[in-house]
Amino acid sequence: MKIEKLPSGSYRVRKTNNKKTYTLIFDSKPTQSEVTKALSDLISKDTPTDSTTFKICAEKYIDSKKNVLSPSTIKEYSSMCRRLSGWFIDMKISSIEQKHINKQINELALDKKPKTVACMHGFMSAVLGVYRPDLNISTRLPQKAKNEPYIPTDDDVKKILANVKGTEFEIPIILACYGMRRGEICALQVDDIENDIVHINKSLVQNEKKEWVVKSTKTTESTRDIVIPMNVADKIREQGYVYKGFPGSISNHLSKVEAQLGIPHFSIHKLRHYFASKLSSMNVPEADILKLGGWETDHVMKRVYRHSMMDKETEKKRDISSKLGASFLE
Repeated sequence: MKIEKLPSGSYRVRKTNNKKTYTLIFDSKPTQSEVTKALSDLISKDTPTDSTTFKICAEKYIDSKKNVLSPSTIKEYSSMCRRLSGWFIDMKISSIEQKHINKQINELALDKKPKTVACMHGFMSAVLGVYRPDLNISTRLPQKAKNEPYIPTDDDVKKILANVKGTEFEIPIILACYGMRRGEICALQVDDIENDIVHINKSLVQNEKKEWVVKSTKTTESTRDIVIPMNVADKIREQGYVYKGFPGSISNHLSKVEAQLGIPHFSIHKLRHYFASKLSSMNVPEADILKLGGWETDHVMKRVYRHSMMDKETEKKRDISSKLGASFLE
């Protein structure tokens, strides 16, 4: 049994029972018998009765994850629960069958994007997986629309940076071009910058109460060091902060600047995509792009810079075609 002492002074114990892991929190260091009793009480509360609804189980599931998932993920789970149909969340968990899941998914698909429907189905499946492990879920989901998001060009970025030069948004947008997420930028402190090295180890996110809180980075891979131009690092140290404003203000101002300059709209997050695409076009190894951008896997990154890879492939084809044509065309 592993007992972890938390910064708050309390103690955390994780115990697995029937392939499910429970997290127990104690005010003082617990004994083996105290852990056993607490686990037994938690399991008994966690076991649904015939009258327990999906909503009650979903709320219990969300509560059980509060110590292991990020505040933003908990917020999203709570939002998903509220967006499910009333008839579904009020159903007894013991009565839910595949046909009910199919009906709920069909209703959601009427006005929600395929990606949103897939996420909500994932949440439903996670809850049912805990409280109805006997239910074999096999749902056909709406086909995801092929989405080719607009990736800003070098010219776009130069125009935007010229427009925001000297404003409170200049530093955040520059850092976004170096692969930082908005939450990472807003949580960054002067002490996190050593010479020209930025130590990224936290993020500013919203919790389920819509409060802005600082937490650890999105994934283990997101905790990383990047190098920025020394003049940018010096400017941050000179002003004594990175960004003091509201996170949404960065996005709102970027949208206004894009409209003023006649640039196609893209979110600040797309500057991470620009970062990945740019490094790919510079022939930076994939492993280095992953590390610098803090991606956990290469799936998202590959979707982002696929167009850059296609451009290089097209140029290669043109070169081959040119050499071939030189053989028999005048």
